[in-house]
Amino acid sequence: MHHPHTSTSRRTTRLTRSVGFAVLALGLAFTAIPATAQAGAPTPAASHLEAAATGLDDPAKKDIAMQLVSSAENSTLDWKGQYGYIEDIDDGRGYTAGIIGFCSGTGDMLDLVELYTERVPGNALAGYLPALREVDGTDSHDGLDPGFTGAWARAASDPAFQQAQNDERDRVYFNPAVQQGKADGIGTLGQFAYYDAIVMHGGGGDRTGFWAIRDMALSEARPPSQGGDEVAYLDAFLDARVWAMRQEEAHSNTSRVDTAQRVFLRAGNLNLDPPLDWHVYGDAFHIG
Repeated sequence: MHHPHTSTSRRTTRLTRSVGFAVLALGLAFTAIPATAQAGAPTPAASHLEAAATGLDDPAKKDIAMQLVSSAENSTLDWKGQYGYIEDIDDGRGYTAGIIGFCSGTGDMLDLVELYTERVPGNALAGYLPALREVDGTDSHDGLDPGFTGAWARAASDPAFQQAQNDERDRVYFNPAVQQGKADGIGTLGQFAYYDAIVMHGGGGDRTGFWAIRDMALSEARPPSQGGDEVAYLDAFLDARVWAMRQEEAHSNTSRVDTAQRVFLRAGNLNLDPPLDWHVYGDAFHIG
């Protein structure tokens, strides 16, 4: 169900466990810079590296992406303050937690805690791994209550757990979105549109998953990699995204597209350059 707006409530999370992006790495070629290249030399390889760093994976643009998602997911730009966030938002996915909304019912929380435990055996969450495996695919708290939320909060102060959250966010959501965006020839804003869609809808085979949204857009417009117009393609992608959001009541408020991403697109800000002004769920946000 849709969650009424309050300043602290979590609004939305992904539809399904996001899997299957490993295949994106296949066929995406990256030019290596020879070790013998001299610093500052105007080589084609150096120019390629500079170009490759101008997308959403540019550190400054990546931070903007994290703030934009946090404005929709947590009603704040302070995404680094969300490592300890955890609650059940009654969307059928169990607990939602952390910087990107890892869910106990969709598998990505399990993957995160497994990674953390590989790196830090005996951590505050390690004892909950059996329960996380049991509740995967459900909204159950069996074996998690009453201590799991407190354990999550304790773990959130551990830099190793924060790094694990960053790494899983990148592996499952951010890197695949940027890679596919670059393969489609779209710029920073388009790569963000992909990222935000993967965060909410997942990368599985659902009819409202990221791949289905992209397929719907491709049926209406060609991406730049196929000779199409970038603005027209992104318009088609956002139209498909809005349709997907409206298929579930919990996601039916489409302001993160209508009064955010679409605003940037209408302004022609394909590089997602600040200053940025947008609204989500009626709240105004600004990045200078």
